[in-house]
Amino acid sequence: MAFKPLSALRRGFVMLWTALDVTRRTFVNLLFLLIVIIVVSLFFSGGVKPLSNKTALVLEIRGDLVEQYETTLRDAVLDNVGGDSKRTVRLRDVIVVLDAAARDPNISSVVLLLDEMQGGGMAMLREIGAAVDRVKKSGKTVVAWSGSYDQKRYLVASHASEVYVHPMGMVMIEGFGGRRNYYRDALDKVGVTVNLIKVGTYKSAAEPYIANGPSDAAREADAYLYNALWSGYTGLVEKNRKLPDGAIAGMIESLPERMDNAGGSAAKVALQAKLVDGLKTRDELRDLMIKRGAPDDDNKSFRQIGFYDYLSRHPQKQFGDAVGVVVAAGSITDGDGGPGVIGGRSMANLIRQAREDDNIKALVLRVDSPGGSAYGSELIRRELELTRAAGKPVVVSMGSVAASGGYWISMASDEVIADPATITGSIGVFALLPTADKVAAKLGIHTDGVTTTWLADAYNPLRPLDPRFEQLVQSSINNVYSDFTTKAAAARKTTPAKIDEVGQGRVWTGVQAKERGLVDRLGGYNDALASAAGRAKLGKDYRVVYVERPVTRVERFLQMAGASAAQAMTIQVKLGLIENAIPAGPVNQVAADMAFLSELTTERKPFTAVTHCFCGNW
Repeated sequence: MAFKPLSALRRGFVMLWTALDVTRRTFVNLLFLLIVIIVVSLFFSGGVKPLSNKTALVLEIRGDLVEQYETTLRDAVLDNVGGDSKRTVRLRDVIVVLDAAARDPNISSVVLLLDEMQGGGMAMLREIGAAVDRVKKSGKTVVAWSGSYDQKRYLVASHASEVYVHPMGMVMIEGFGGRRNYYRDALDKVGVTVNLIKVGTYKSAAEPYIANGPSDAAREADAYLYNALWSGYTGLVEKNRKLPDGAIAGMIESLPERMDNAGGSAAKVALQAKLVDGLKTRDELRDLMIKRGAPDDDNKSFRQIGFYDYLSRHPQKQFGDAVGVVVAAGSITDGDGGPGVIGGRSMANLIRQAREDDNIKALVLRVDSPGGSAYGSELIRRELELTRAAGKPVVVSMGSVAASGGYWISMASDEVIADPATITGSIGVFALLPTADKVAAKLGIHTDGVTTTWLADAYNPLRPLDPRFEQLVQSSINNVYSDFTTKAAAARKTTPAKIDEVGQGRVWTGVQAKERGLVDRLGGYNDALASAAGRAKLGKDYRVVYVERPVTRVERFLQMAGASAAQAMTIQVKLGLIENAIPAGPVNQVAADMAFLSELTTERKPFTAVTHCFCGNW
């Protein structure tokens, strides 16, 4: 029989298609079977089993504390499979759990395990501390333990009824402030000139690219800010631990002698300074909780429930009038936001969605942003303005940072509530225009051609900056600053001149901002929710709806299957051969600084008006 290639190819294709079809149907059937098993098991289990009395809530905060997850659930699961995952814990979940524990008669105590808690700005930590205080006010004991406490972990722990540390651990309270990298000489050596065009004497975000150290104005503003933060931190810790005023500063000054007297044991120093109530290993902590509570013989421990198990018992209400919450966390860009980024367009769409939802009667904007694009900020502010015009109250809750563009998006609101430790203000604008004409000259690169107007190639990074283009950009930056101060004056019911006095790019704490009329009052996230509900004349039984991008079917299934979304993608930027020469921290900071400069120069527009503050989550 003659070989027929086309017939053989056809048979092979049919066999392949049949195999794929069988595989697909098998997978779908298995997936369906898994869903059925989950549903049936939930049905016959009788739902969530009630807690027994004398149950301890074990609140182990593992990972970075964040306002909002910075990646999708699907990305988190894929990252986890690839071994490149990082846990994150949402602040609002911690608050929900602690407030529920305060009301729950079956929860007798709370155990805070903090040795793996990372990140979190001061305002976020103070929110957790306030929630811990509410638990204590309900008559329940809160016990904090960690292998070691850094400054942030200890602020949370200081609110507990009792604080313990491992005998080989320490309490490391260092203070505020730090040093930035400055690149003027380095950029000169490679032949790059960074042209800074700005408005605001104190607008120091771009100084690292044009100087070798901070300006006098920057030093003045930073010192004022850091001292206020430090005073707030030490005052709160000393109040929580019932220590005399100045005890923390005195301990730091005498730390070398204290360490010698304690035989080099930092844990003993913390105990002697009354920062902790005792030194305990984790098993000793378990024994203590067994004696105080109800034993769990099956697990050879004390009766307890974990963070996420307890959180699952308190889902959001699905019906009734609601306060909508939009979380603005990250730097602000023009378009759609990605992980840790606020997209001006995408966030405006979320606000519009909340405005058009008949069940949402008021809106809270939770801000944790150092700013970014002025245009992206205005897109968000305008949608909030329209929301108020539609009759829905808007209340801004400032988190750890709400500065520059973060302040811009806060201006269209009925009330602005800041934490005492919020970093805010920084009303100023700048643009960066790097040129590498000296690099081109060194390499023998020449640029020339024909244009119909001087503007057609006015900003060419391989040529010196055209003075006419610099004048054009300066005029535009002046206009954006004028717009910023005018809108702020209207929002704060004052004059642009008075806003300019407290503007000029200067950064303030929440307390300082309140004194200068930049915010309405000091308070936390719960205060903002209550204010929004009150303005919308809602009762106490209102629900809270987080207006976020929709959850996909895949993510919804993974949630049903018990997958955790408390993980986020970490992007590490490494610099070639010098990776092993110096520690990763400084390397990554240099990479981040250079990436910021690169992003500003790769925009498709001739230049970008930037309202950004390099103010980290201290």
